[in-house]
Amino acid sequence: MSDFPGWPQEFAHRYREAGYWRGVTFAQMLEDSARRHPDNTAVVDRNRRCSYAELRDAARAVADGFRAHGIGRGDRVVVQLPNIVEFFETVFALFHLGALPVFALPAHRRAEIQYFCEFTRAAGYVIAAEHERFDYVALAESLDPRPQVFVVGDPGPFTAFERLRTAPVSEPDPPYAGDVAFLQLSGGSTGVPKLIPRTHDDYLYSVRASVPRCGIDADSVMLIALPAAHNFPLSSPGSLGALCAGATVVLAENPAPETVFALIEAERVTITAAVPPLAQVWLQALPNSTRDLSSLRVLQVGGAKFSEVLARRIRPELGATLQQVFGMAEGLVNYTSLTDPEETIVTTQGKPISPDDEIRIVDADDRPVGAGESGHLLTRGPYTIRGYYRADAHNATAFTADGFYRTGDLVRRAPDGSLVVVGRSKEQINRGGEKIAPDEVESHLLAHPAVLDAAVIGIPDEHLGERSMAFVLPRAGAEWPRPLELRGHLRDRALAGYKLPDRIEVVERFPHTGVGKISKAELRRLIAIEFENTKGN
Repeated sequence: MSDFPGWPQEFAHRYREAGYWRGVTFAQMLEDSARRHPDNTAVVDRNRRCSYAELRDAARAVADGFRAHGIGRGDRVVVQLPNIVEFFETVFALFHLGALPVFALPAHRRAEIQYFCEFTRAAGYVIAAEHERFDYVALAESLDPRPQVFVVGDPGPFTAFERLRTAPVSEPDPPYAGDVAFLQLSGGSTGVPKLIPRTHDDYLYSVRASVPRCGIDADSVMLIALPAAHNFPLSSPGSLGALCAGATVVLAENPAPETVFALIEAERVTITAAVPPLAQVWLQALPNSTRDLSSLRVLQVGGAKFSEVLARRIRPELGATLQQVFGMAEGLVNYTSLTDPEETIVTTQGKPISPDDEIRIVDADDRPVGAGESGHLLTRGPYTIRGYYRADAHNATAFTADGFYRTGDLVRRAPDGSLVVVGRSKEQINRGGEKIAPDEVESHLLAHPAVLDAAVIGIPDEHLGERSMAFVLPRAGAEWPRPLELRGHLRDRALAGYKLPDRIEVVERFPHTGVGKISKAELRRLIAIEFENTKGN
């Protein structure tokens, strides 16, 4: 099997004939935008403003710097940068070379970065020296084996990012639009994240199709408050959609209301995106803000199910149109339309962007459910992958024999064709849009000398949708570990902060299934009873 499973020839031909796949790479997309809008502001961060012509020229220069360090077509480079202009200079430089960014998030720590570097056989690792008081240079020093490291800021023992701009200019052989452009991260329900291979053709189609659905044009100003490398703010339509349209991308260094509201006022932002807990924080901060937010026309909310109660507050309190976004890094994207009736906007998660997005809603035996009934969502289409990177065994169960992706979502179809998300069928925990794989956290807990066994589940939460809870069984004769000690243990193992369990219970025994496995279903039932009793009190 290929490291990068692709579409069968008959489907690839169909998508090209339909005009979805146009043979254009992301580097060519930026060239086109720079040709049409050379003087338009492309990207703004706290320290810099960059025009389209400047961004194109910077990306070319950085590409030459990477080439001088031996990085070329097909090489993988882990990119872990905060919301700064250098993020776009880096990824477009790699697109120009045909090298593949591996999109890590600022919250990832050594456990994840070591895995990404090893699993992808990374040739490079691009970081900021420091962000949110975390020392990424020290993280890079701890990697073994270690790829070449390029640092924005004080490089320590590594290569300064600025030095990449000084290499002699030369022109590499361009990549093909059908090549894999980058590796995105999946939330995954088992172990560490799966890596998602996205081609220039398929991902750029998703971006292009999203632009009109979201009302983006060259006059739009898009604020990126979520991590720039995350699939949602990258492509739905995200920063790439804005850059495709010749619009301006404004980068927030953090999503705090005071930061975001100040940028909306100063840059006359017209559209931004949030996950549900962040949207709630912004709503709560509105009454105490004196900022002028009148330029904001659209607030997108996605990454997790948005409460109807909160959805109904967006237009009256923020003065913007809510656009619900339901999608996945593996492909399928749905939007409510900006012109939909308000009831559709606040109660559904919208419709797919492509006429060739094929949707099946099935029961546990893959049989179609009745009209309006809930079931498991399966999908295939011109921008939904046919397999994860180097994951043949997982692909055998994550996809049907005829190429439909098993999303793990439970949905029903509204009478107008919109999808309504009703839950998750996979075990992964969706903590306010951040996906947590229970197996990964459990394996780290099991490394504690006093822990015999562990089980991690999602528990209901009014604000985040789900929080994580760990049940820990101590070893016989060992002193029971305290929850605070266990959280410290997980931090010491360099697990990302959002993966630390919100609640830890040390127990005497676990409920088991008939075959001796821990019954997570029974644990969830017991917590649900506790949750209901608590609500009753």
